Amino acid sequence: MSRIGKCVRNTSETQIEVSINLDGTGKSDINTGIGFFDHMLISFAKHGLFDLNVKVNGDLYVDCHHTIEDTGIAIGNAIKEALGDKKSIKRYGYMILPMDECLTMCALDLSGRPYLVFNAEFTTDSVGGFDTEMVKEFFHAIT
Repeated sequence: MSRIGKCVRNTSETQIEVSINLDGTGKSDINTGIGFFDHMLISFAKHGLFDLNVKVNGDLYVDCHHTIEDTGIAIGNAIKEALGDKKSIKRYGYMILPMDECLTMCALDLSGRPYLVFNAEFTTDSVGGFDTEMVKEFFHAIT
């Protein structure tokens, strides 16, 4: 069974194409126009061992909000399509990961009911042109 999902999302602020192969090898081709966001999505695919392609044309002349939020929505929709009837997965999962100066704890329930609890504090307002307040918005959108 192929676990591949795609999403094309066009709004007045963004044009997005996403494809994901949950049984990939960690390859990615990412271009959102936001360098640090690209880096994080590349790392997401690499460490998750799934293939991820993301192409975005967004209204970055305004700010990064629409691009990041709409990319999260498109990735979430592609994941949902790739999971199909969910017969090939376990519903729950978790990860605790120390990296650099942080400890990340994440628990997932693929129930189909979106929900997010986000407890993170950032010591800076942005990283490489990426507004850190958008991290929560991205994960909320992906749900």
